[in-house]
This record gives sequence, C-alpha cells and structure tokens, in this order.
Amino acid sequence: MTLNQTLESRLIEKVRQLSREQIEQVEQFIDGLNAEKSDQSLSLAATKLSESAFNKVWDNPEDDIYDEL
Repeated sequence: MTLNQTLESRLIEKVRQLSREQIEQVEQFIDGLNAEKSDQSLSLAATKLSESAFNKVWDNPEDDIYDEL
C-alpha cells in the first residue's frame, strides 16, 4: 500500500465517523482548497499573459531608478 493510499484510507475512516453536517463542512473546506488552487493558477496565467505588454512600460530608462529599490 502506497503512502497516498494509506492516507486516503485513514481519511475515509475518519469521514465515516462524522455527522452529515460535519461531512458537508469537510466538503466545503475541500471545495475551498480547490477553488484557491484554481484562483492561483488563473492569477499566474494572467500575469504571464500580461508580461510582454508591461515590459514595454516597465523597461525604460526613466524607470531604471526603481530597479535599485
């Protein structure tokens, strides 16, 4: 049995002992974790897409002083 399978088995056993309300809370928590991960991926993708446009603004002699901060 792999580590993930062991952890999964332990988690399933713990969830089986919870009330219906508690299981719903666990589900909401997991959904929140997944949404957070999705939000981070979306932010990273948007940042990468805008890099070339912002390079024209950021990479200029007038703003070189800010590179030293």
